[in-house]
This record gives sequence, C-alpha cells and structure tokens, in this order.
Amino acid sequence: MTSGYPQRLRRWQRLVPRGELLLDETVRAAHAGDRWFASHLPDAVALPRSVRTVSKLLRLAREDGVPVTARGAGHGYVGGCVPIQGGVVISLARLNRIKEISRGDFVAVVEPGVITKNLQERCERLGLYYPPDPASRADCSIGGNLATNAGGPRCLKYGVTRDYVLGVEVVLAGGTVVRLGGRTHKNKTGFDLARLFVGSEGLLGIVTEATLKLLPLPPYRACLAVGFESMRDAARALAGVFSGGFLPSALEIADGFTLAAAERRTGSRLLAGCRAFLIVELDGHVRSVRSELRELETLLRRFRPVTLRRGLGAAGCEKFWALRREFSYALRDTGLTKLNEDVVVPRGRLEDLFRFTSGLQRRHQLLIACFGHAGDGNIHVNLMVDRSNAEMMRNSRRALDELFEQVLAWGGVITGEHGIGLAKRRWWPQAMSPAGRRLHRVVKSALDPLGILNPGKFI
Repeated sequence: MTSGYPQRLRRWQRLVPRGELLLDETVRAAHAGDRWFASHLPDAVALPRSVRTVSKLLRLAREDGVPVTARGAGHGYVGGCVPIQGGVVISLARLNRIKEISRGDFVAVVEPGVITKNLQERCERLGLYYPPDPASRADCSIGGNLATNAGGPRCLKYGVTRDYVLGVEVVLAGGTVVRLGGRTHKNKTGFDLARLFVGSEGLLGIVTEATLKLLPLPPYRACLAVGFESMRDAARALAGVFSGGFLPSALEIADGFTLAAAERRTGSRLLAGCRAFLIVELDGHVRSVRSELRELETLLRRFRPVTLRRGLGAAGCEKFWALRREFSYALRDTGLTKLNEDVVVPRGRLEDLFRFTSGLQRRHQLLIACFGHAGDGNIHVNLMVDRSNAEMMRNSRRALDELFEQVLAWGGVITGEHGIGLAKRRWWPQAMSPAGRRLHRVVKSALDPLGILNPGKFI
C-alpha cells in the first residue's frame, strides 16, 4: 500500500458489499490516471453498485480522514481523476443504468456510469435528442461530462452539459445524500444548487444520478466541408457565416498541420491542398435545411474555397465527422506527444489566435496543431513535443505561459471543457482573481470541511 491506510481499508471491506472495495494492485494501477501524464496509485478502488455504498464509503472516509477521488471513464485530459494523495478511488462505472427516458416530460434519468453515446442512441430511437457531444462520447460517461461540464461541436447551437441538467442526486463529503432540482424545465426554487456540482471536478460531492433535459430530435441534418488556402480565409468565412444570420448546429475548424497529418492517415483527397478547413452542419426540417444550405454555399463561395462538398442526411454528415474524429489520432501518428490545451477566446479573436500560435511555433521551435470548435471560440491548441527532449519540454512550458497570458489578455479562458485538474493548476492564479479564488475556497470548505474530496487539485 502507498500510505498509512491498510488496516482502515481492510475494515471497510467488511462494511460494504462483497466485491465493491478492492485492494488488488492490478485494479489499483488501472485507476491511477487518465489520459494526461500524471498518475498515482490509490490505496484501494471502490466499485459501488448503489448510492447506499457511495454514502457509506464517504461516511467512513470522513471518520478515518481518507482521501476520496471520484472517477468516471478516465478519459480526461488534465489529470482531474488522478488520486494524487492516494486513498480511495470511487469508480462510478457500475452505476450505469438509464433509469428512465420520458417522451412526455422530455427528460432522461441516468446514473453517472452511463456512456454518453449509449444515452444519445437510446434517446434518438424515441425521437428525442441529448445534444452534448464530446469527441470521446463513445467512451466517456455522463458522470465525467458532469464533472467537467463537457461540450463538443454541437454546443455552438445547443449549449454544454450544464444547460441540460435539471436535477441531481449528490452524495456530500460526509455521506449525506441530497436531491437538488427536479424534472421540470423551469425551476426557481432557491439557489440553482444542482448546477453548482456541474464542472466542479469532483471537489464538492459525488453525483449518483442526474435528470437531464431532452429536446425533440431534429428530423434532418446536412453538412458542408470547406477547404481554404489560408487560415485567414477560413476565419473570415467563419465570421461571414454569422454575419449572414446563420446559426449552425456545429462549426469546426482545423489548421494546415492537422490537415496534413489527417491526409497521411486517412488518404482523404478532400483535404488535399487545404491549409485550413471548416465543417459546417445545419439541422432542422428537410426543406428549411436544404434552403439554408444553398444560401450558405453561395455565401462561402465568396471566400474562394479550394474545395466545397456537401453531405446530406445523417450518413452524408457522418462522412465528414468520421474524418474529424481522426484528427487527434493523426497527430499521434507523428510520434510526438500531443499537449492538448482547450483554450477559448472571444469569437472575434480567432484569427488573432491562429496568428499568435504561428508566432509561438517560430519563437520556441515547436510544432503546433490547432483544431476545434470555432463556432464558440474553443480551439484545441496542441503542442507537439518529444517528451524525451529536455530542451523541447522547457520550450513548451514557456510557450504555454505565453499562450495562456495572451488568451487571458484577450478576455478568454484557459479551459473550455477539459477543466483545471492537475495540468492547469499552475495557471489557476492567473485565470481567477484573488477574490474569485477565495470564494471557491469558501464553497469548498462549506461542502467539504475536511478536504477529503479530490485533494491536491486546484483548490
């Protein structure tokens, strides 16, 4: 064991259902990290099947002073679920039931271990729609989405996870179970405490059930894939989309480095000769979408694209999104490590951001690949590094300092959907004012006075 908890945790094993608290080193190692680089072996892993067990575990943790780190599917990019002080990881993977999907109330009631894509597919078979669509939706869980307030391409039109949370069941640090919010689509009964836990990165409580708002499923989709000779042309075309009165359901952008890597991986001729690329999706009723698509094509041709292709219907759109999902894998194919920074800038600063990252490359002799959710200014700035090269790693740290300083100076933020976790703890004091940091500590102290929930992170 990694700390002084062995006897206490063996006692816990006798107090919870058999097989729900494991001390096996292989299991512990599998729950030591996420997709970031830090990892730390927990002293035990809990795999509860009920809220009762979660509550009991947190009561025991309070009594014994044992750190607890909640974990979803482990697909985070900032070390948010790394049990940096050991203790117990509570994995919510077994709490994976879709309890209800109501066509009458337009709600879904789910446990945190439900995989996001599975919920979406179940809803869509009933003509309902749960829009938040992180890129890892086939693997990530609703609980992880709640912890980070996950977004995705469709958040341009439909909003992020927080916008779909109507109610939650939460286990607080001492084991108390509280239900907040409800299943109505409007609710002004006291503070909006249910959404306080969305984006809280496991620092305030453990969500064991969520009631989520659903929408009617749009009956039709269509996409345009548009390539340009320069990022400047793409950024101006993007601005033209909005000034033309269009509100796409998704609007993605990618730079030349990303496109070259994706072309090598996929062999797609659609990317040939492109130094920048947009994917624009519209949804709604068939006639209105087809009419808007024609108008949008006319508008985009004014910006001299090198390629412009249509994708009609779900199958036609999926061709382009399948290509988009290859971008991250294509960057990994380079053999370099991808430092994925999900910065957000005001939409009018996108062209400035791409110009700034080009300068970062030159100044620090780094390769930088940019792609992401251009419609809301959330761009994944990926520093491509060789982690065995000490000079390159020093340069990358300096480049990140400059990047975050400039993004904040523009009125942007250092994370749009991944969270602070461990990876961005260094820049937390720049990103949040002293008064704001004090307020975070007040809330944390009120809900977790002993500091046992996900300790060692940004608060």
